[in-house]
Amino acid sequence: MNVKPHGIHHVTAIASDPQANVNFYTKVLGLRLVKQTVNFDAPNVWHLYYGDEAGRPASILTFFPWPGVTPGREGAGLTTATAFSVPPESIGFWHERAKRLGVLFEAPVVRGDSEVLTLFDNDGMRLELIAAAGDQRSGWDGVGDIPQEMAVRGLHTITLSEHSLDPTASMLTEFLGMQLHGESGDSASFDMGLGGAGATVQVQAGVAERGLQAGGTVHHVAFRAPDLLTMESWRQELLGKGVLVTEIMDRQYFKSIYFREPGGVLFEIATDEPGFDIDEPLLELGRKLKLPPWLEPSREQIENSLPRIEV
Repeated sequence: MNVKPHGIHHVTAIASDPQANVNFYTKVLGLRLVKQTVNFDAPNVWHLYYGDEAGRPASILTFFPWPGVTPGREGAGLTTATAFSVPPESIGFWHERAKRLGVLFEAPVVRGDSEVLTLFDNDGMRLELIAAAGDQRSGWDGVGDIPQEMAVRGLHTITLSEHSLDPTASMLTEFLGMQLHGESGDSASFDMGLGGAGATVQVQAGVAERGLQAGGTVHHVAFRAPDLLTMESWRQELLGKGVLVTEIMDRQYFKSIYFREPGGVLFEIATDEPGFDIDEPLLELGRKLKLPPWLEPSREQIENSLPRIEV
């Protein structure tokens, strides 16, 4: 494998109420809303991007909110946990915050060398906060009641649930250039680059029931390619190995290709460039609806079809 990912780019999930989604991820979790746009394949649906100050790769969680969407169900063939990195010694702060704000949570546990707190958003999506030593990212400090020293730093790990480990493990290592970090029973972890925060995939196998992708579940997970040339090379390699890969798609803030791993999880490879400040200044990210040039002629129709949100 000549081309290898250097981390998680973003995770995209399905929500129900867009305003409740904005409130949770900006006011509870303290992420920055870095882009208000639409699902380019269904322009009557919001596509909301959250992340750090600039929406840097490996900080981004995005949502397609569909009001009235059927609740999903965790299970095989889905990404079933999205973990964020938080500073060491901050789990107590986040635990108390969850209790105070009425957020559903599971009691903190120690996993390996790290303390982990599991939260659930308003659609029941599973989120993990991992107290990660050595993560030097600054996160977003724009929420007044979250001190900078407690703020979410960015994505840490994604967890895939699968019937069987080997088919998925083979794709991750042989087709995507990841390294096996550790294996225990039906669970294994894989690193991109040096691993750690923003560059780890966990696979939980032995999951009997198939998941249902709907509200409160992850739609796809994206891995990082530094530029378009690398993506083009990667696409050719995957095609050469018999993987069904889409054409390169223009997502305005990055270019993408999509394919499924053997267990059914939808993967995306997204370029780091050009980023989210190509159509609005860094200080004004996420304040207004932004559309790609090919949808601008339909702006009035699109605006009238979208549920109203307040930021």
